[in-house]
Amino acid sequence: MYWDVKTVKPLPDYRIYVEIEDGRSGIFDLKPYLEHGVFRELRDVHYFNQVGILFGAVTWPHEQDVAPETLLAEMVPLDSNLAPNIHSTVAASRSDSV
Repeated sequence: MYWDVKTVKPLPDYRIYVEIEDGRSGIFDLKPYLEHGVFRELRDVHYFNQVGILFGAVTWPHEQDVAPETLLAEMVPLDSNLAPNIHSTVAASRSDSV
């Protein structure tokens, strides 16, 4: 569907970069969720970095997920011109966490 997530990348400080099928993109901050229920496991940075997409939603291996509707409601929109900077930040954060 048009609001499905097509790209997700982990960022430093428990944030993720998200691209939606309809062309919108932005940064979603998971810090407010990390003290609640199943999301506590995401405090482990190595686990957090295993973020992926399943059925159009942001997911992690132990079934934590963020629905596209939540992402759209809470993410900070990102100008498409900034996307290359996000990709270099992702590469740097992965090398720091190894």
